[in-house]
Amino acid sequence: MTGTEPMLYEIRVGGLLDDCWSSWFDGFTVTGGDAESVLRGPVVDQAALHGVLARIRDLGLPLVSVRIIARRTDLVARIDIDEREDLS
Repeated sequence: MTGTEPMLYEIRVGGLLDDCWSSWFDGFTVTGGDAESVLRGPVVDQAALHGVLARIRDLGLPLVSVRIIARRTDLVARIDIDEREDLS
């Protein structure tokens, strides 16, 4: 990651977490499924990403996957386009 533009990450972990963990994961949304939980949120740099991964480690949850979904500005642009389409 370069620059100051946050990237939107999706992190999958084994185990069940509910949305009450969102505040502990610094604003990530947390959704639980059958055997995995998904965390989604902005990450500003590698140090912040390692901080989130350290929290996952501290909970003893197995890491399933980590992927970049979008740059934060890409996401905002898509939301803006969707809102305009709803208005027509």
